[in-house]
Amino acid sequence: MPHFRTYDDAELHYRVLGPDDSPLPPLVCLAGGPGRDAAYLGDLGGLSAHRQLILPDSRGTGASPAAADPSRYAFPQLAEDLEALRAHLDLERFALLAHDAGAAVAQAYAAGYPQRLTRLVMVCPGSRLQGELPDDAREIFESRRHEEWWPEASVALQQLAEAADLSEVRELLFAAAPLAYGRWDEPQRTHAATEGAQLGPVPRAGFWQGVDEQLRAALLAGLHEVTCPVLVVTGDRDAVTGMRAGEWVAASFPDARVHPLHGVGHYPWVDEPALFGPVVEEFLHAV
Repeated sequence: MPHFRTYDDAELHYRVLGPDDSPLPPLVCLAGGPGRDAAYLGDLGGLSAHRQLILPDSRGTGASPAAADPSRYAFPQLAEDLEALRAHLDLERFALLAHDAGAAVAQAYAAGYPQRLTRLVMVCPGSRLQGELPDDAREIFESRRHEEWWPEASVALQQLAEAADLSEVRELLFAAAPLAYGRWDEPQRTHAATEGAQLGPVPRAGFWQGVDEQLRAALLAGLHEVTCPVLVVTGDRDAVTGMRAGEWVAASFPDARVHPLHGVGHYPWVDEPALFGPVVEEFLHAV
């Protein structure tokens, strides 16, 4: 697996999917979680068929080592790792896709390095950076109480708050997993089965550390200066971050639009790759 040296000389790893000879520019893709192995992104529903995908393993996930300094897990610091990756790849400018909590890293990067981005895609982002915690995710979850998996998932959600044992957490995550998908069929079950093993508790705990109101305000002010086009993809069955969060995130940029997908949960490329892929490719096409 290829690697690069970041600003503090840590050796971080990344994966490359897709054709070496593609005429299309690469797409750098950030995983969420936070603290989740980027393997769960797969090929993003076939996006690697025509262009290279660059998937970095953030500190303490995948093949990348744990951080010696816990402050390096905070998402503004992860944005600095992204800048080191850009320099390593010798990309003057590039397109960036981020899923879930990875969108916070992407926003920190956009605020700090707006001139480096050609396009920015954020898939099912949360809006914690915006200071908004919309409640429509719960509304979406409640609207699905007629589905067979709902009672077990509801109990698992309540128990997760008290669970301490790692094996118990993994079992509960799988029991609650259907709320993250548009439906609970074999592809979704297979995808969800790896979640517990992919989460890094330490990187996850450090992701929001040290982010105070002053820093948050500075980042949001920086987003108002971002000139590249921004696409925010949401799913109307996403009971993890909901849809309103994406609207709040889009509102932070001068040139952003929201594209909701029907019948789709928190992982659009798993639920409806035939819907997700064309939306992203159409947006990237002008890059």
